[in-house]
Amino acid sequence: MKENTDATAAPAAVSPESKGRLYRTYVLLLLTAVYTFNFIDRQIIAILSPAIKVDLGLADWQLGVLKGFAFAVLYTTLGIPIARLADRTNRVNIISIALALWSGFTALSGVCQNFVQLALARVGVGIGEAGGSPPAHSLISDYYPKEKRAGALGIYAMGIPVGVAFAYLAGGWITQTFSWRVAFAVVGLPGLILALLLKLTVREPPRGATEAASANTFGEEGGARSFLSEVGVIWRAAKHLLSIPTYRAVVFGTTAISFSAYANGTWVVDFYARSHSDFSLLTVLFALGLISGTAYALGTFLGGYLVDKLGQKSKRMYGYVPAIALLINAPLFLVVLWHPSAVVSLIFQIPVQLTIGFYLGPAFALAQTLAPVSVRALSTAIFFFILNMIALGFGPTTAGVVSSILSGGMGEEQALRWSLTIVSVAGLIGAWYFYLVAKRIPADWEKATGEKVE
Repeated sequence: MKENTDATAAPAAVSPESKGRLYRTYVLLLLTAVYTFNFIDRQIIAILSPAIKVDLGLADWQLGVLKGFAFAVLYTTLGIPIARLADRTNRVNIISIALALWSGFTALSGVCQNFVQLALARVGVGIGEAGGSPPAHSLISDYYPKEKRAGALGIYAMGIPVGVAFAYLAGGWITQTFSWRVAFAVVGLPGLILALLLKLTVREPPRGATEAASANTFGEEGGARSFLSEVGVIWRAAKHLLSIPTYRAVVFGTTAISFSAYANGTWVVDFYARSHSDFSLLTVLFALGLISGTAYALGTFLGGYLVDKLGQKSKRMYGYVPAIALLINAPLFLVVLWHPSAVVSLIFQIPVQLTIGFYLGPAFALAQTLAPVSVRALSTAIFFFILNMIALGFGPTTAGVVSSILSGGMGEEQALRWSLTIVSVAGLIGAWYFYLVAKRIPADWEKATGEKVE
């Protein structure tokens, strides 16, 4: 059995070395910009939530569905077949089409007149975003070798805080000045231009371009495939990846953290609107945007940077660095939720946002480095399938449902505060799993790369 190279060595392919470091950096920054739009379009509904609730007369459980399950249901399930396609065909084409699709559905969200229409639009956004990160992670891994991969994917992950920051700043101002409908159009339409730029300026590198000849591979026959044979490849890849203890721990740890992070991130605007209603909501949005664009972005960068540096001496840092950051994060977040002063709450958001980003670069890097070269996009898709079906699908939805249940006895303000407190416990579970990563990584790293480590 041998790895299929027919689809991966297309005539248009170009090695990273042939273009040089400057071009490699350009590709990384452009993909980071794509990921930024990914999170702008994903997060914008959380910023517009209070206005949508009033305009369309929605309950918390309906807002929870819009923020979570409606988006996640096809985003997670389609991610795997799209990633499988990305492991065999041109990844740049897939990302360009996906970006155009999710941007278009974001813009269309602004014309929706009821819950059902908005839910369908969110499903469309999820379908598009399913083709974003798995092929992007695979591309970056073919431009950056494993010893620089956590840093590169940490920079890519900065698209999350930058996107969230832009959504806060632009979404809040546009809604206040015009309407939530205009906000959807303004953040959605520029993605169509970025999709064209990506298609015209980024070329496809050969698969495994940064790997040694003995790199970890996943054998499969070349040629055309039937539906059942493709399902078989996906099943074998998933079985192989989930048999790796470090990979399992990274997936479960990231899922636990993200369950809490998605719930809190999509309900934070509603929280401040209810618990600190005497404080200007536009001021809150500006502060959250500034904090996300600085503290969260810095934490995301530092997580990848520190692991690349410290990991040269001990690969266990891939687990210890995120675990320590998450243990610091938990008590600080309780101050955010329970302190009576809006100013103090927002000040504590700074260390909370700084520490919550540390796990992203290391987690993304391990999902690539531990995976065979020929299924790296699929590795990220399997990772995201588990993560997002549970975290993105049920995190915001669970917070909304719990809030609706509790609101009958304590009112909407306290109900939401308690709901967010309850779901935040998942972050501590994530810290435990990253501690397990630190324990298990040496043996799994050696098997995947052939490099003997501590």
